[in-house]
Amino acid sequence: MNKVQTDNDYFFDKVCLRLNNLPAKKEIIVLDMFSGRGRIWEKIRELSLDKKIVVLRVDKKKSGDKFNLVGDNRKFFSSLVEKCDIIDLDSYGVPFFQLEQVFDFFEKEKREYDVIVFVTFIQSMIGELPIKLLERVGFARKMVKKCPTLFFKNGLKLFRQYLAINGVRKILRKSVARKHYICFRLKKCS
Repeated sequence: MNKVQTDNDYFFDKVCLRLNNLPAKKEIIVLDMFSGRGRIWEKIRELSLDKKIVVLRVDKKKSGDKFNLVGDNRKFFSSLVEKCDIIDLDSYGVPFFQLEQVFDFFEKEKREYDVIVFVTFIQSMIGELPIKLLERVGFARKMVKKCPTLFFKNGLKLFRQYLAINGVRKILRKSVARKHYICFRLKKCS
């Protein structure tokens, strides 16, 4: 029997990770790229009365009575990321292409920045990882096509290598089975 994907799996863990890693600012702007119903940041707002948290919500579909941008979050990214303090990638699976955008954007930035990134990394039952992620950590596409399951065994380890290649030196992580809730910081000072 397949488990139905729900927006509230390990809700408390997700909220705590974010709540414990908010920037030390009074006003915080969040880019929530897989917003769903927006429950996570609603709860964080409720628990962070000393902060003003503005959430820019993006999801593939309209969610309830709250405003969110509807569509492919990758198309909205470059126009929304500039002023953000937090980028939230709470997806089903591996938000590889969104992370590529994040790393590409900040690699090209000339100004100072200090951004917290939250990522949900979930390996499916088969454990498939994006081939481009595997290429980034050094495996040839031909190798992966020949025996794909060989490269899916150590998904989290490979994902951490991918983050390291992109300059991430420290992550905070809460893991439950094959679901990993990750937080890291991207910072550039002059």
